Amino acid sequence: MKTLKNSFVLIMMVGILFSCSKDDKQDNKPVGPKLIVKIAVDSTQVRLGNNGQPTAVGTGNAGQNPIMNGISAHYLELAQGPYTALGAGEVVYHAPETTKGGDATIDFAQSKVVKPGDVFLEIPLSKISPDTYEWVRLSLSYQNGDVKFRYGGNIYTGTLASFVGFNTYIDNYTLKNKSVDVSGNKAQGYWGFETMANVITGQAPAGAITVPNPLFSTSPIPQGSCVVTGEFANPLTITGNEKEDVVIVMSLSVNKSFEWEDKNGNGFWDVDPGADENVVDMGLRGLVPIVE
Repeated sequence: MKTLKNSFVLIMMVGILFSCSKDDKQDNKPVGPKLIVKIAVDSTQVRLGNNGQPTAVGTGNAGQNPIMNGISAHYLELAQGPYTALGAGEVVYHAPETTKGGDATIDFAQSKVVKPGDVFLEIPLSKISPDTYEWVRLSLSYQNGDVKFRYGGNIYTGTLASFVGFNTYIDNYTLKNKSVDVSGNKAQGYWGFETMANVITGQAPAGAITVPNPLFSTSPIPQGSCVVTGEFANPLTITGNEKEDVVIVMSLSVNKSFEWEDKNGNGFWDVDPGADENVVDMGLRGLVPIVE
């Protein structure tokens, strides 16, 4: 609990340091060349663990590739090198936060949710410090996707909403057709699932959400955050003299990113009463930033 609390404190400190100076990057309509950021998902991309190394589904668990309907991020940072600490790079986006529920949290009502492949951000390049950047950090906050489940011996498709940010204040949210009222804070790993008949909600264990960070040993990320780290194939250089837009696609791995306890070993997520196949992870499984 102490580790998780410290994680929240660090994320809050990052917000305090940068919210005043960086949030205004979205206030005005971009003029001139822009940094355009898209968010995409890829089920064939390598499946990584917390340390940024390839990993298989946990023993006793099963996983599947969700079909993403919508996704949101809370924070975007360009990092100059492998030793650049979280918050010490170029923070180009920090979404609104709120204290409605007590502590400072992500405000879901103000989160921008986009379909995979769509533009998430447009930022004037003039507001980004000229430098060479080797890495990018993207803090994911929300996902909505379709997953298959087994009930009564039959296979169906339902819609899963998962909140993977460090902490989120939620008034309400819509799964596919049904709305869920919360009016409070939810810790990382809260989820809601809409079946044909009803809605069920749950909470993944604290610290269970995977957050791949290939810079695990040189630039760690606090436990409880969802700041996924990825390396550019070729360093991104911003000169300040660009004449054209720079477009970056944040390609996120959904390779078996939805994981549950497969109690009967059949490879399906069984939701029958008494099946007790708990959701354990829905963290994205890697980030590859691609400059188009």
